[in-house]
Amino acid sequence: MTARQEVVVFGWFPWRRTAVRRRVVVNLADKAFDGVLWAKRGPLLVLRDARLLEAGREPQPIDGEIVIERTRVEFMQVLAGGGG
Repeated sequence: MTARQEVVVFGWFPWRRTAVRRRVVVNLADKAFDGVLWAKRGPLLVLRDARLLEAGREPQPIDGEIVIERTRVEFMQVLAGGGG
């Protein structure tokens, strides 16, 4: 295994933690959520201070926490400078 492969393999877990407590956009197949990624609990993502994003509509604020199954996530964007 080369040094680069080791970084990819072992670097995955620290990368997953870097997004916690940062503002993210979680993209699902039919909608997206903008919020602070508060926690990762097993197969679940927990967002706070979130908004529902749907094509052709204004962002809708959501009260409380959003719990999303990670298997439903298409991709997640970590926004620059965002945080909780």
